[in-house]
Amino acid sequence: MDNQKLNSIKHWAEDDRPREKMLKLGPKSLTDAELIAILIHSGSRTESAVDLSRRILNDMNNDLNILSKKSIQELIKYKGIGEAKAIGIAAAMELVNRKKFEKVAFRKISGSKDVYEEMFSQLSGNLQEEFWVLYLDRKNTIIDRKNISKGGVSSTVVDTKIIFKYALEFLASGLILVHNHPSENRQPSDMDVNITNKVKNAALLFDMNLLDHVIFAGSEYYSFADEGKI
Repeated sequence: MDNQKLNSIKHWAEDDRPREKMLKLGPKSLTDAELIAILIHSGSRTESAVDLSRRILNDMNNDLNILSKKSIQELIKYKGIGEAKAIGIAAAMELVNRKKFEKVAFRKISGSKDVYEEMFSQLSGNLQEEFWVLYLDRKNTIIDRKNISKGGVSSTVVDTKIIFKYALEFLASGLILVHNHPSENRQPSDMDVNITNKVKNAALLFDMNLLDHVIFAGSEYYSFADEGKI
């Protein structure tokens, strides 16, 4: 029997096979690697689907948020991952992100930590800079959130007219600006300070308040409100 057959999951003990394990014990019993192995179905000539999945996850520091940011082109660099398998992984990761990021009705924002938790799945590990706005009612509960712009690795263009178009549409009372720094430098740039002041002053004209501007920087974040800059 050659190595490819030895590494094939179908030659494992039944209790060790991800599909059979899921049928018998349910999906929560499977590790992340086993779940990904089900997605890709097979590995390569030298490793099983589970071993390949473990190797991919190891490269991502076992962080599904990092994996979810990988492109199809980056995934197919792994031996044993073709275009179809990469598309399957990317589709599954997108579903995870959408589930995490689905609208939570009446979630109240009481501080920067709530903002961080609200936007973590969208911005954590993102290699492109994105600018979002949370729109709140008078009780500081989320009405909606909108992606205002996407840019490159160092900046993105923000149009304040778009910010207030949605603010007026939602009849928002409060705004929270959120964006990420792919460089993981948590300190605001001059541009960040300028857009914060610009939105703050414009909001007052519409009887709205800019409550915070939170910058994601890797596992850390910077809050203008916490730093007394608003």
